[in-house]
Amino acid sequence: MAGTARHEMEMIMNSKKQLHQSTDPLEKIRLQCLQRGVCGIKGFAGTFHIMDDNRDRKLEEAEFKKGLSDYGIQLTQNEINDVFKRFDKDGSGTLDFDEFLLGLRGPMSKSRLNVIQQSFRKFDKSGDGVVTVEDLKGVYNAKHHPLYQNGEKTEEEIFRIFLNNFDTAGGLDGKVTLEEFENYYSGVSASIDSDVYFDLMMRKAWKL
Repeated sequence: MAGTARHEMEMIMNSKKQLHQSTDPLEKIRLQCLQRGVCGIKGFAGTFHIMDDNRDRKLEEAEFKKGLSDYGIQLTQNEINDVFKRFDKDGSGTLDFDEFLLGLRGPMSKSRLNVIQQSFRKFDKSGDGVVTVEDLKGVYNAKHHPLYQNGEKTEEEIFRIFLNNFDTAGGLDGKVTLEEFENYYSGVSASIDSDVYFDLMMRKAWKL
């Protein structure tokens, strides 16, 4: 998987240090997610997807607080209120999850977003915006996986294991959307300072 263990460990250590210095509640959420590694933001998003029963991508304040608590995010009540009000721009008492997620990911350069989206398009063979096992065939060779080679897993099972790296925590459905793909790579991006290195890593990983 793209993103080296060394970069991830450095990111985790840096996030812990920065958390002690941060005064911005949104940044505190982001840093606590990144302490969980490159999948931290993806997992956090998954917690809220589970809570969004009617799929309107909006959360009431009580749901937002519960989601933070369920994922183990530690903020004061005033900090929670501050973040909620920041994304409840119309004062309706609901938070727009998409806007919140964009804010949480932190800034990614245009070049990084471009190469992430380019990788997804290669991944998404059917071009329908959702990656499935069928899309993976011809892009990812499961027969090189050690669990396939030793007979523990079938080719289909290896494909699903691969998709689960990107799929939303708690909602593993064997499908990956662009949002889930970007959430995963926002964590990888946070572990790499250089745009040039990030671009090179993505191109090598996805053979662009």
